[in-house]
Amino acid sequence: MTAFDPRITAARPDLAAIQWQGVIPADRYAEGVAMQVVTSTAPLFAAPRSNGPMQSELLFGETLVCYENNDDGWCWGQMAGDDYVGYIPSDMLAPIQSQPTHRIGALRSFVYPGPGIKSAPLMALSFGAQVHITQDKDGFCSLAQGGFMVSRHLLPIDHRADDPAGLALMMAGAPYLWGGRSSLGMDCSGLVQLALQACAVACPRDSDMQERALGQAIGHDAELQRNDLVFWKGHVGIMLDADILLHANGHHMACVHEPLAEARARILAKTGHDISSVKRLDPLPKQM
Repeated sequence: MTAFDPRITAARPDLAAIQWQGVIPADRYAEGVAMQVVTSTAPLFAAPRSNGPMQSELLFGETLVCYENNDDGWCWGQMAGDDYVGYIPSDMLAPIQSQPTHRIGALRSFVYPGPGIKSAPLMALSFGAQVHITQDKDGFCSLAQGGFMVSRHLLPIDHRADDPAGLALMMAGAPYLWGGRSSLGMDCSGLVQLALQACAVACPRDSDMQERALGQAIGHDAELQRNDLVFWKGHVGIMLDADILLHANGHHMACVHEPLAEARARILAKTGHDISSVKRLDPLPKQM
């Protein structure tokens, strides 16, 4: 039988998504129910327990298909944005009530109870979170989900940026977090994914997937340019120019920029792995 990547295949021995019926054996198959994240972030785990490593993270407004809601408070489902499969706390999800019209374009922005900045905020949403706007007036947008946000922090959901490196640079200084995808903490592939998704580039979740799927390979020692992606085994960063790499990493425990030569030497000395590939993205059309 063909091997399927369990990270992006909604199939277990006892349950699988309906599209796998007749392809992957399972005790039963489910259509699934579309759900939406209603907390600022929601962790995704490989197993239904919160004391294991976080595999990924969903942002407010992102959607998934839930195939099982168990009695212990876990949803087993598949993310809409990158097909990642895992367990999410059920109380962080709700049935989809409205489709997002805008996304957060600032590093982070607050949701207020009213159209003013002096009230204690209800929550903070990270770059890339998605909201449905019902009205934009006097510098504030009202949300279908409740609350108000500063208009200038929001972009239309179909807005396409054209400089991934510039967006990734917004995250400089953010702490490193295994599995993280928010400005409060991210890992190396989460940083790249956030930047590319904002440029309307479909981007898988993990660095090995990204290495296979993104761009065209160029020589390791070729003259690099802004937005080139540099890969090692289990790691990825994005070039700000010919010499400077931006990456979220466990050495600095932060998203930092540093000379590629320094990062390359340190990673080789620590892990024994040199750069595995450099990928050049297709030119992104400029915003009109």
